[in-house]
This record gives sequence, structure tokens and C-alpha cells, in this order.
Amino acid sequence: MSDWEIWAVIAVLCVATAATRSSFWLIGHRVSIPPRVQEMLRYAPACALAAIIGPDLLVGSEGQVQLTIANPKLLAGIAALAFYLWRRSMLMTIIFGMVVFTLLRVLHVFP
Repeated sequence: MSDWEIWAVIAVLCVATAATRSSFWLIGHRVSIPPRVQEMLRYAPACALAAIIGPDLLVGSEGQVQLTIANPKLLAGIAALAFYLWRRSMLMTIIFGMVVFTLLRVLHVFP
């Protein structure tokens, strides 16, 4: 790929990003979203977070699914879930999960 092709791709991607992000701002007042869709959109951030975190908890360093008790990420995730169900505090859950994961790694609980 030559230099001008790389710059052309970057320019097209910039225009595409600006167009998709500004479309709701430009025509948002003309489009009404049904209440059912608005209700479903409330769960989009949680679904996106689960899609990012889920594979990281379940896949080991070798790229294999690791559903054993020897997976420190999975154990820290389960501990964080239990903590969230108990306290209902998102920030404290993140801190608690990271502390549990760090302790499991620092204390070399697993090989």
C-alpha cells in the first residue's frame, strides 16, 4: 500500500466515524424511538461490558477455555459477582475483584 492509499483510508474512516456519530445529533429530533426499544437500550452497556469481560475470564493464557478452579481470573470474577450481589456498589465491586485477582497472583496460589 502506498502512502496516498493509507492517507485515503484514514480520511474515509474519519468521515465515516464523524457521520455515524453525528447522525443522531443531526436527525435525532425527527426520529422517535419506540418505548420498547428504549427499554431494551438500557441494557446495552451491561451487555457490552459482559462481552468484553466474559471472554477474558474464561479463556486462559494458552487460548483454551479454562473452566477450572485453577483459573484466577474466573475465581476473582466469581468473588466480584458475589460481592456485588451483597453490596450493590459497582466501584467497590471493581476494587474488590481487582484486589482478589492481585492477591491470587501475588501469593502464587495457582501455578
